[in-house]
Amino acid sequence: MDPEAGTNRTAVTEFILLGLVENEELQSVVFVLFLFAYLVTVGGNLSILAAVLVEPKLHAPMYFFLGNLSVLDVGCVTVTVPAMLGRLLSHKRTISYEACLSQLFLFHLLAGMDCFLLTAMAYDRFLAICRPLTYSTHMSQMVQWTLVAVSWACAFTNTLTHTIALSTLNFCGPNEVNHFYCDLPQLFQLSCSSTQLNELLLFAVGFIMAGAPVVLIITSYIHVAAAVLQMRSVKSRKKAFSTCGSHLTVVCLFFGTGIFNYMRLGSEEASDEDKGIGVFNTVINPLLNPLIYSLRNPDVQGALCQVVVGRQSLT
Repeated sequence: MDPEAGTNRTAVTEFILLGLVENEELQSVVFVLFLFAYLVTVGGNLSILAAVLVEPKLHAPMYFFLGNLSVLDVGCVTVTVPAMLGRLLSHKRTISYEACLSQLFLFHLLAGMDCFLLTAMAYDRFLAICRPLTYSTHMSQMVQWTLVAVSWACAFTNTLTHTIALSTLNFCGPNEVNHFYCDLPQLFQLSCSSTQLNELLLFAVGFIMAGAPVVLIITSYIHVAAAVLQMRSVKSRKKAFSTCGSHLTVVCLFFGTGIFNYMRLGSEEASDEDKGIGVFNTVINPLLNPLIYSLRNPDVQGALCQVVVGRQSLT
């Protein structure tokens, strides 16, 4: 490696995260809103996880994956929001180069895991509705844990690839990131060296990370829809559509915002749009997921009542 390049690379030792708003009064409003959203998100997702763990009726593959999704949502919001709240309190907007890369690594690890976990949930619905006689065999505990382990391995490989590729770029100024957390498109804009290979890598891996799961999910639900429409029982049909509808809503929100953010790459002109998408990815989606699954699923509602109110009050 060229010595001068190495010097340039270490020229920027920290970045300045400009955040969502510049006005101090608005920053106070943002702090209150994001603190409230963070507490509700963590509380809601941990409640879902507790319900899945303590309620025997929820000891099924679908809820096993839902519990894992709740853990991921807590992780995603914790990687970004507390740090942002701390900067708002201290009025210190800097983040070290190493901390920035660590935040990016963790965020993409959890988001990548989300991609594969949502795909596994669609596969689970396909087996439950279209292959009910062999469901217990094809979705045994071993299969469930294998799907989760493979998902973690793929997500880790994806985020490690992007983090290593980003670490090869030179950052010699400016160091102002027009965002409230470190992410690839915004850091590409600050690089002094060419990001063409990094952008190509982001598109190629993004196509695999998003394209393959979307195709598999759509294929699964085409078969599911055909099977549900053939059901004679209106009650069974309604329950199947309700369960699948919750998952499809989460899929559309997650993949829709993710594809919009990474498949077009942020530009300086679109920085405000990038912030909005970032809020969706890190705050709104994790906040909505427990609401979506609990509002449309009576089993989850009942389990949540038992967790919150207590079993004795329900008997």
